[in-house]
Amino acid sequence: MIRTLTACLIAFASPVLGQTCGANIPDFKAGLLTEAIDRGINRDTAENFLSGLQIDESVLRADRRQGVFQRDFIDFSRRLISNDRLTRARQNRDHHANIFATVEANYGIPAEVLLAFWAFETDFGAVQGDFNTANALFTLAHDCRRPELFRPQIIAAMELFSRGDFDPRRTTGAWAGEVGMVQMLPGDIIENGVDGDGDGRVTLKTSPADALMSGGAMLQSFGWTAGQPWLQEVVVPDALDWSQSGLATTRPVEDWAADGVQRRSGALVTGLPASLLLPMGRNGPAFLAYPNFHVYLEWNQSLTYVTTAAYFATRIAGSPAYNANAPDPALSNEQMQELQRRLAARGHDVGGIDGILGAGTRAAVQAEQLRLGFPADAWPTRALLDQL
Repeated sequence: MIRTLTACLIAFASPVLGQTCGANIPDFKAGLLTEAIDRGINRDTAENFLSGLQIDESVLRADRRQGVFQRDFIDFSRRLISNDRLTRARQNRDHHANIFATVEANYGIPAEVLLAFWAFETDFGAVQGDFNTANALFTLAHDCRRPELFRPQIIAAMELFSRGDFDPRRTTGAWAGEVGMVQMLPGDIIENGVDGDGDGRVTLKTSPADALMSGGAMLQSFGWTAGQPWLQEVVVPDALDWSQSGLATTRPVEDWAADGVQRRSGALVTGLPASLLLPMGRNGPAFLAYPNFHVYLEWNQSLTYVTTAAYFATRIAGSPAYNANAPDPALSNEQMQELQRRLAARGHDVGGIDGILGAGTRAAVQAEQLRLGFPADAWPTRALLDQL
C-alpha cells in the first residue's frame, strides 16, 4: 500500500528545511537526528535507530521498475484475480468470520473490501516482503524522487522503536517501507494500529486480528461510509455523452439511469452520487463508482490497482465476472510515452513521461478528444496519437 502524499503528511509532516534529500549520508543522518529530538524522541533512541542505517540499492531499483502499473485494467485484473484466489478469499472470510464481523461492527468496512486488499498486498499474509524496513525508508527518504513522503515515516518508525514495536535491524516488509499483512507504513500504524487479538501488542505481521482490525480502522479514517456500495458494473448506451465519464464528474445515480445506464445484474443503488468509470474507454468494462470508491484512492493512487481491488471485492461478495467487451487496443509503453510528450507539448500536466495512464494523462486525453471531435472517454487510442 502506498498512501497518498497528503494523508501521510498529516501527522508526521517534516519541516521544509529538513528535507535534505541527496545530502551526504553523515549530514543526512545528522538532520534526521535533530528532527527526531525536536519531535520528542530520546537522543539515545534516535542514535541507536540511525546508527546502522544504509542505502539499499535494491530498493531504488524496485522503485524505478513499477512497470506493472503500465498494464491496462483487463490485463492487470486477470493477472491478480484467479479462481483459486477467489476461493481462498471466501475461505478466509469464513475462517475469520468473527474478526470480520468485529471490523464491520466497529468500522463499517465489509469483509470483502479488506479481503481484496489482503489478497493483493500479501496473498493473505504469505508474501510480506523481506526488505529491511528501516533501510528502505532511509533509502527512499534520501532519494530525491519522493522524500516528502518517506522522511516522515522514518520519524514514525523511530517512535515505534521507542515503544518496542519496531526493530531497525530485524523488521522487514515491502520495498516501500510497508509492514504486515495489509502493508501499513509506520505513520499509519501509529495512527490506526489496533490490538485486535487482545495480547497488548499491535502485531501486523503474524496476527490476522491485528492486521485486519488496523486495516479497517485506517479505511474508516479515510472516510469510508458504512452500508454504502463502492463499485457496480453497468451497461452503457452507445449514444452516451462520454465527456461525462471519469471520476472528476459526479452525478446522481438517477441521472445516469435516465441516460440509459443500467446495472449489469440487479438494480442500481439510487439516492447516491456516482461517477462513470471506464478504465479502458467506452468499449471496455464500465462501472459506477460511488463515494466509497474514492477511499480506495487514499490507499493507493494507481487507478488500475484500486479499480481491480474494488472489482475483486465485488466478486468475493458474489458479483459475476465483468464483461470485457471489445475495447480499443491499449497503446504500447513507447506509444504511451510519446502520447504524453505530445500532450505535455500542448500544455497539459501529465505528471511525468512514464508510460502510465494516470489521472493527469487521462484528463489530458479527454480534453484533446473533445477538442478533436473524438469520443471523449479518456482512453488513448492510436488514432488519437496519430492525430496529435
